[in-house]
Amino acid sequence: MPKYMLLLSDDPSEYADYSPADFQDLIARYTAWSDDLAARGKLRGGEKLRDEGGKLIRSEGGKVVVRDGPYAEVREVVSGYFIIDAADYEEAVAIAITCPHASSRGGMAVREIDAMT
Repeated sequence: MPKYMLLLSDDPSEYADYSPADFQDLIARYTAWSDDLAARGKLRGGEKLRDEGGKLIRSEGGKVVVRDGPYAEVREVVSGYFIIDAADYEEAVAIAITCPHASSRGGMAVREIDAMT
């Protein structure tokens, strides 16, 4: 069965008004969603990424350059991911729209993983 990656993105500053209770509620919603997917055999994995830090590596002028993140030129950063099993994009999107992130302040991309064997 094909695997799909749900790439979650956020502007971390948009959560500045969240209380500890708001964050606990948010975490509980993601946990319930991922537990349900796991019980149905659809979840392969997933993690939240740290809001701060990261590195950007690029080739510039024939040299490899490493810069600190998050990246000043963008407001949204990749904040986490899930890897799911789905028969096709239709099923992957149907699963993705049930994720709490779909109704959050951030965005989500659904990409099929190209199995390189």
